[in-house]
Amino acid sequence: MDKVTTNDKTGLYLKDWGEGKPVILIHGWPLSADSWDDQAMAMAEAGHRVIAYDRRGFGRSDQPWNGYDYDTLADDLAAVIQQTGVQDVTLVGFSMGGGEVARYMSRHGGQSVAKAVLVSSVLPFRLKTGDNPGGTEQAAFDKTAQALMADRPKFFSGFFKTFFGTPDGGQTVSDEMLEWARGIAMQASLKATISCMRSFSSTDFRPDLAAFGVPTLIIHGTADQTVPIDASSRVAAKGIKRSTLIEYDGAPHGLFATDKDRLSKDLLDFLA
Repeated sequence: MDKVTTNDKTGLYLKDWGEGKPVILIHGWPLSADSWDDQAMAMAEAGHRVIAYDRRGFGRSDQPWNGYDYDTLADDLAAVIQQTGVQDVTLVGFSMGGGEVARYMSRHGGQSVAKAVLVSSVLPFRLKTGDNPGGTEQAAFDKTAQALMADRPKFFSGFFKTFFGTPDGGQTVSDEMLEWARGIAMQASLKATISCMRSFSSTDFRPDLAAFGVPTLIIHGTADQTVPIDASSRVAAKGIKRSTLIEYDGAPHGLFATDKDRLSKDLLDFLA
């Protein structure tokens, strides 16, 4: 099986590697399932069935006009779980993908889920509001939307330098890795790119945290400039009862590349 069909007939491309205890990998914005390849290889070789899918609008999945809200995205994840037939699965969400994990746990009661992992996750709430002073100003997200509309390739060139970089401007990956990431980002539709950015920046997941009734691993870099740890994983860890937070000192956002071996080991240790 290389495609799943959602409730609204959207086709989602997926990779289904290996055999054993199942894991579903949910990618971040604005990438695709390919961003998980290093970890997927490691887990499949260690005896797991690893499923990674392209979010609607991204990668090789269909690009509908609608459905980029988290309720629909969680329903898409439910379709992946149901149609692949997995039981006692571990859900792993990176960045924006943490939102799908959270909303699936609350909206679908965590059905078939044994464990959860949040990597560089946007949880619990990205937007700065009166009761969320550590969030990011709406104006910053509006500026991102304007930049995407004006010159998407140029925006992504700068975005990924920060995504994989350190606060002092240091580069932690090769120029080729930056170009690869931009190429994947450009596979997505403009509509999906902007709509998903609006969704992860405005959705309040604080009410969803109580639905995590399974062991949950949270991993985040302390030098993440894309989703700063103080306003995200450190807060989420306090709100998810059965959670363990691992901080990667000095690490940026894109841990699947910058710290890929350590991330693979921590995931395998948690799965075991």
